[in-house]
Formats: sequence, structure tokens, C-alpha cells
Amino acid sequence: MPDPSTEKSVGKIKDAAQQAAKAETTSPATRWYRTALFRIALFLAIGVFAMLTFLVETTPSFPVDLQITLAIQSIDSSYFEGLMRLVSWPGFLPQSILITLLIAFILYISGLHWESVTALLTAIVSGLTNELVKSLIQRPRPTVDLVDVFAVLKSYSFPSGHVMFYVSFFGFIWYLAYTLLKQSWIRSLLLGFFGGLILLVGVSRIYLGQHWASDVLGAYLLGSLILVGSILFHQWGKKRFFLHQPVAPHDTEKE
Repeated sequence: MPDPSTEKSVGKIKDAAQQAAKAETTSPATRWYRTALFRIALFLAIGVFAMLTFLVETTPSFPVDLQITLAIQSIDSSYFEGLMRLVSWPGFLPQSILITLLIAFILYISGLHWESVTALLTAIVSGLTNELVKSLIQRPRPTVDLVDVFAVLKSYSFPSGHVMFYVSFFGFIWYLAYTLLKQSWIRSLLLGFFGGLILLVGVSRIYLGQHWASDVLGAYLLGSLILVGSILFHQWGKKRFFLHQPVAPHDTEKE
């Protein structure tokens, strides 16, 4: 009778071989095209963020920021307000730290040790970078005389820490779910949940009157750059330190 652990190991090896074969079958022209697009998008994000940071530092306020906030806050619905509060809740202390540690712990006990380490480092880098930029720019938050502010926060405004955390950390978890899990309702649920948080958090920060739209845009850009760095760091370390680590646990009996 075959050993179940042996069958699982063989299955993982086959999956890895199939992925490697698929990568090798991609034509050089296609790989070059994708690499070029990625580099263009990366440099474009860096350039736009640098320009936006310069404008925010030299211009006290943008009229379009106020217009966008008033437009979003004109949505008169208790359900929408509840959703916006709920979406922002995971980004506040102490729950942001607890959620980060919990997800990293789940990854670790699932055998995804390098993924757990990278996730923790992503959250730390995102938080430190956000605090550094905020202290350098020192942009005030929206005030109650201009917009509805649901809760006054004392920290600076640019860029949004919530958005950076969601894009970098939750974005990395989204990436792991997309690349490591096979197609299933659990995978679809995780992709939809984390993707929804990332998309809605920007709107929630504006609706709650705690950030301007330009704060949110800057955070999406900077958070995306940190996410790219985290993915590249993960891929680099995976090849060097965790060659024999399981890709992801799965139930072979259901396949």
C-alpha cells in the first residue's frame, strides 16, 4: 500500500515541474514584453509618487481633494457608513498588529515559513516607511471646518497609513493565495476578501474625513512599490533558503 506522505511529495514535485515547464515554454519575446511592461509601470509609479509628493509639500491644499471628499460624503446611507467604518477598522492599532501576527502565525504553522517571515517584514517596512514620509512632509489632516471628520487623528496625513498597510501587507497575502492555492472556493473567497479591502480602504479613509484623496493616491503608489519589493524579496529568498519547503498544503483526496 503506497505511503500517503510519499504520494503528496510526488504530487508537489509534479506541480513544481509543470510550473517550471510552463515557464520554459513561454517565448523569449513574450518574456521580454512582460518584463518591459513591468519596468515601465514600476518607473511610472515612482515618477508619479515623486511628483505628487513634491506637489503636496509645496501646495497647502488641492481644491479637487475637497471636491472629492464632499462628493463621497454626500452618500447618505447608514449601510455605507457602516461599511466604511468596518473596512477601516483593521488598519487601526492595536488590531493591525494583532491581525499581522495572526496571519503570519497561520502561514508559519501551515509550513510556509519564508512566506511568514516576508509577510512580517512587509508590514514592518510599510509602517516605518509611512511614518518616515509623514514626518518629512508633515501634511495636516482634513479639518472639521471643511469636511465631516468622524474621529480626529493627531498624526500627519500624507500618505495614508491604512492604504499603505492594506496594499503592501494584504496585497502580499493576496499574492500568496493567488500563486500558492489551487482553484477552489476558499481561494476565490480569500482573493475577493483581501482584494475588496484593498479597493475599498481608500474610499473609506476619504469618507471618514481622515485623509484627502491625494493622501490615498500617494499611499496606493508607495504601497504598491513596497508590495513589488516584497514579492521580489520573497522569490529571491525562496530559491536560496527554502528549496525543499512545501509549496502549500492541500488535500489530495479532493482532487
